[in-house]
Order: sequence, then structure tokens, then C-alpha cells
Amino acid sequence: MIFGTLPSGETVERVELSSGRLRAEVLTYGAVLRSLAVSGLDVVLGLDTLEDYRTRSRYFGAVVGRYGNRIAGGRFTLDGREHRLPVNNGPNSLHGGTEGFDGKVWTITARTPASVTLELTSPDGDQGYPGTLTAAVTYTLEDDALRLDYTAETDAPTVLNLTNHSYFNLTGGGDVLGHLVRLDAAHYLPVDDGKIPTGELAPVKGTPFDFTEPHAVGERMGGAYDHCYVLDGDIEVSAGGLTMRVTTTEPGVQFYTGGMLDGVATPYGPFAGLCLETQHFPDSPNQPHFPSTVLRPGERHTSSTTYRFTA
Repeated sequence: MIFGTLPSGETVERVELSSGRLRAEVLTYGAVLRSLAVSGLDVVLGLDTLEDYRTRSRYFGAVVGRYGNRIAGGRFTLDGREHRLPVNNGPNSLHGGTEGFDGKVWTITARTPASVTLELTSPDGDQGYPGTLTAAVTYTLEDDALRLDYTAETDAPTVLNLTNHSYFNLTGGGDVLGHLVRLDAAHYLPVDDGKIPTGELAPVKGTPFDFTEPHAVGERMGGAYDHCYVLDGDIEVSAGGLTMRVTTTEPGVQFYTGGMLDGVATPYGPFAGLCLETQHFPDSPNQPHFPSTVLRPGERHTSSTTYRFTA
């Protein structure tokens, strides 16, 4: 089904998926998860038109890359060679740069009533990143769960950090300040003023960052979270009688509560949804003690995240 046409003439498709009590819509633009309905209740923030996604989006539902999150100074050194990236978040590069994967048209390579696989080739030098990279994401509905499976391969050494940037709201409207969140994470990454990790893995115990037991988003710090947590296990979010449990193969999750959403620049105001961006750590290419995000020829990157819903 055609969702829209870009100024370049490229057509953007909308794919409908269904399984059990779940329904989803996925766009080829940005591999966007446009909607995810649980028993009829849409729990992700979506936009109405392709033009909205081009001009009013804050990565709503998109797969971001080549490197999700921030790289300090828009530069990193790999195998002795420095690579410079576009800076689009103060002095830093965010979510792949000024023309990241969220703004590309992906190609559908496989499809069933409950799943779709989309693929994107990023050429050598794309946004400053080395190597021609082929990335793919598969969205699969499994009755009460949505699973995202990522793969990627490269023909030259590069860095990679793929994640999905959906904003969840389990009540289908209003803000998420009353959502209860549990993060099985004993440590988080403190950041500087530019939201670049200081390099410390700090304990959450005794701080407002401790979600090892459920807390409402708005209970502390005015609800303004945008931090990466070091995962020890799963994640749970509950609101309105619905619980979402998130499991992932990734070492971290960026917990962002939408505090910087702008109700004029986007259709949604502050705290309209929360993001759980399962990923490797921000700025890993510049912090060698973090889990490596380097991908080399002959290697195959794989990652999986599942969102399971219970009443």
C-alpha cells in the first residue's frame, strides 16, 4: 500500500502486519514502526503523513543508524584513521548524522502476514562512515509480542549501532509521567552537558536513576530522563492495565522520556511517549572500555529485541 511519494519521486510503502491481538504498520521510509495496536489500542506515537515524517519527526518509530545515539565531536578513530561525521546535535553527531537511516527508503526483501524484512545499503563514506554496509531489520508479530531482528555486514571495518526509536504510550494518549518503569540495571552512564558519557559506569543505588524497583516516570527529576542504562536483565513498563516487557541481546538501553518533544514542531508535546532504545553505549568508538561497536568484513552483526504485552 502506498503511503506517499518523496520529492525525489521515490515511493514509500506502508505494510500492515497482524497476529493474534496485535496489529502493526511499518513504513519503508526509515523502516518506521508507524503503529502498534494491542487489542485495538495504539501504543506507539505515529504521524499522519509522509511530509510529517520528513519535517515534523523526532525519529518517531524509525530505525536509526549507522550509529544510534551520540558520537562526541562527530569524529572517531578506527585502525589508526580518523573519520569525521556531520554534527547535528550541538558539537556531536546524533543518530547517524544529518542524513541517517531514518530518512532513507528501505527495500522490502521478505514479507508474510505477520512479518516484514527491510534492507538498506549504506555506501562507503555515507555520512563519513567507512565501508559499504548492508543492514536489515525484520519486524515479526507473535500473538502478544513484537520482535525486531537486526543484521548487518560490511566490506571494510566500520562502527555500527542500530536501534528502534519508537515512543511508547501504553494508555494511547496523554503523557507518560504516570507510567511505572522497572529497569533491571544496577548501573547507568553519567553524561556531560552534551550528553556524552563520561566513561563511568555509575551505580544507580541511592540515586533518582534507580529503577530496579518500579517507579513512576514523573516521580523524580520531573521525569526528565535521557540516559543509557547498563542492562542486567529485562525492562517492564506498566500503565492503564497493560504491561510491556522488553528483552534484548543488546548491552544497554537509552531510556528517554520525551521531555524535549515540542508540541509546535511535532504533533506531540513533552512526555507524550517514552523511548526504550536497546543498543550499545553512546560514544563507544571513542571509549574503548565500552563494549565494542566495530564491525569487520566477514563478520555478521546480529541483534534482537522483543516487546511482549500482557493485560
